[in-house]
Amino acid sequence: MRYFSEEFKRGKVKEIERGTARVLDVSRAYQVSRTAVYRWLAKYSVHRKQGIRMVVEAKSDTRRIEALKEEKRNLEQLLGQKEAELALKNKFIELVEAKYGPEQKKSGGAKRSTGSGKTVKKPR
Repeated sequence: MRYFSEEFKRGKVKEIERGTARVLDVSRAYQVSRTAVYRWLAKYSVHRKQGIRMVVEAKSDTRRIEALKEEKRNLEQLLGQKEAELALKNKFIELVEAKYGPEQKKSGGAKRSTGSGKTVKKPR
């Protein structure tokens, strides 16, 4: 049976916490079970003592999250522009109604067409 010093274990735990190594990497490099490495983490981890959960994400997940955040910012900006545009249109309608009356809103102020006049039938 092999024994590792406490200093060695603490060093490997720090590497894992910094993200320079993974549990699997340490396990393979030193021919130690992953369970043993997880025990080292439970015993020597600064994060575990503080009650902090360490979340490890793949780089692709991080990129996807950043892309979604950027898309969210863009959509929020677009929503703000549309809200401002709608407020401007509502204010315009309010001003037109104040000057010309409420019927302007509904009919647009133009008279309806009664047709083009003559209707010509095409011969068969």
